[in-house]
Amino acid sequence: MAARRSHVRYSRWDGTQVTFDLDADSVLAEINDDLLYHGDLAAALRRMMHSGFADRNGERVQGIRDLMERLRERRRERLAAHNLGGVYEELADQLREVIDTERSALNAADDLDPADRERRLMDLDLLPPDLVGTVRGLQNHQFASEEAREKFDGLLDAMREQLAQRWFSQTAGAMSNPSPEAMARTKDMLAALNAMFEERAAGRAPDFAGFMNEFGDFFPENPANLDELLEVMAHRMAAMSAMLNSLSADQRAELDGLARALLDDLDLSWQMDQLSANLQREFPNLGWNRRYDFDGLDPLGFSDAMEVLGELGDLDQIEALLRGAANPGALAEVDLDRARDLLGADAAESLERLAEVGRLLSEAGLIDNREGRYELTAEGLRQVGRHALRDLFSKLARDAFGQHQTIRVGVGHERAADSKPYEFGDPFNLDIERTIRNALARGGTGTPVSLSPEDFEVARTEQVTRTATVVMIDLSLSMPMRDNFLPAKKVAMALHALITSRFPRDYLGMVGFSEVARMIEPRELPEVSWDYVYGTNMQHGFMLARRLLAREHGDRQIIMITDGEPTAHLNERGDPEFHYPPVRATVDATLAEVARATREGIRINTFMLDPSPALRGFVERLTELNRGRAFFTTPENLGDYVLVDFLDSRRQSTRRVG
Repeated sequence: MAARRSHVRYSRWDGTQVTFDLDADSVLAEINDDLLYHGDLAAALRRMMHSGFADRNGERVQGIRDLMERLRERRRERLAAHNLGGVYEELADQLREVIDTERSALNAADDLDPADRERRLMDLDLLPPDLVGTVRGLQNHQFASEEAREKFDGLLDAMREQLAQRWFSQTAGAMSNPSPEAMARTKDMLAALNAMFEERAAGRAPDFAGFMNEFGDFFPENPANLDELLEVMAHRMAAMSAMLNSLSADQRAELDGLARALLDDLDLSWQMDQLSANLQREFPNLGWNRRYDFDGLDPLGFSDAMEVLGELGDLDQIEALLRGAANPGALAEVDLDRARDLLGADAAESLERLAEVGRLLSEAGLIDNREGRYELTAEGLRQVGRHALRDLFSKLARDAFGQHQTIRVGVGHERAADSKPYEFGDPFNLDIERTIRNALARGGTGTPVSLSPEDFEVARTEQVTRTATVVMIDLSLSMPMRDNFLPAKKVAMALHALITSRFPRDYLGMVGFSEVARMIEPRELPEVSWDYVYGTNMQHGFMLARRLLAREHGDRQIIMITDGEPTAHLNERGDPEFHYPPVRATVDATLAEVARATREGIRINTFMLDPSPALRGFVERLTELNRGRAFFTTPENLGDYVLVDFLDSRRQSTRRVG
């Protein structure tokens, strides 16, 4: 149901109101694994919307799946409690009461001519059994009972009012007294409204303000514009259509005939039919043909039926909006006040929070909305990596995280907080303040200040090591089939976060490999997914990794994460060849690349997931050739192995330089 108008309600806190404590970081953390696994930010947000999530206080925000179930339960409750027989029976019972009152009066009237009494009683006996026939017969009947006449006239007025109120508010002042003058004015209002439809269709601007000045008392909702007014009326007329559709064919025919019998004399039928057609063209998705199967015991009268059917129509529209919501922003179309009335305060609060998710992430600078598509920003990418890093280190001791200070002081690139007298060979990182102070202490105050070589002090520097790493991730189909893909990708994201935050001078490259290999830019990492092909082309992966590392200096290493032996390589023409089980040509081509990496001083550390005997045998040959290390891991401990090994290797490199 589209949000008609926004209303803010304030009330004293009584402890029952639902509230949530949401922040962008906790929302992003909620979708982190889904985003890494599927590589689709929009899809991850949709899945979170459907499943719901917990805020940072542990309060659960209901997802669309939960809200849809509650919505369907509300619908089932209403259908199971009521039936529409009362719409027909209520009118029939009141007409029978009029007839019984008139019959009793005729039998008790001693002053009537006996023949006249018999004629009038016969008129009552011969009344047609249907509603329309009964009404028309009583309209022509000569009443002996003033009480019966007043009941009948009151019933006609009430039926005219109820029939007219299917289009207008039940509290509309214009319909509180359905006199001929008021009904005639209703016809004028309908004609003016249909005229505005025609003006807009012709490209002219309807005089909505003039219309409201003349007929505003019909619309206590005080619509702000023509669109709001039409939407209110369309919902009421759609509810009336649903009621008629839900009746039996006989009941529907009787009510329709009754409406025409009561309103034809005021020429309202044509204007109402015209308005109905215009509204159906304007709002085609309101379910004009819907019907409901009531199977309860409580019969609904006309007015109650309209209210219940209006609720059911609103439930249907909320369901349609929830089902079609492609992103959190689409939920802003839900009328939260109506959702609160129908589904409860907690459901409305959850809907409001779900609708805010996209705005929260955008305002925090974590995502951008580009032409209707959500994309991670650079900060969002870093945050995804931080979440991955935090998850992987959560099982480790606190002092295992990034404690890599070097004890030895000497030359390097990073300035330290203290200084030392200059010695021959030191970088001339002159500490001006201390140098001038030394000169003044030696030669006294005054200008000019005379400097001498013994006055020079230079900033001490911390020993800095630089590591260049390329992570090779197996993207072959076996990785997701064995539940190895998410842990591998999380490791890649965590390494990216660790290096960019703790070791910004280090280099990190990424290579994905399956039937062929490809380089991966860090900004592409969240969207990287597995390839729907067979083949594990380590040879091509090593080739690209060497190309990336050729431009780097310092300690260089390749971290390879895989769950299978090499089954593909590039032939002499550069085309990929896949063979399973692996053939000698593939193994030899892969080991040739390992040998080239070894000659170039590149260490290869291999992390094997679900290692088979064949993979173990191959990696043993690779490790013997390269002198790197091999780890037999599981998805649960892969991150511990990779990150701890990276930090240990970096500390060792620092000590070697020191």
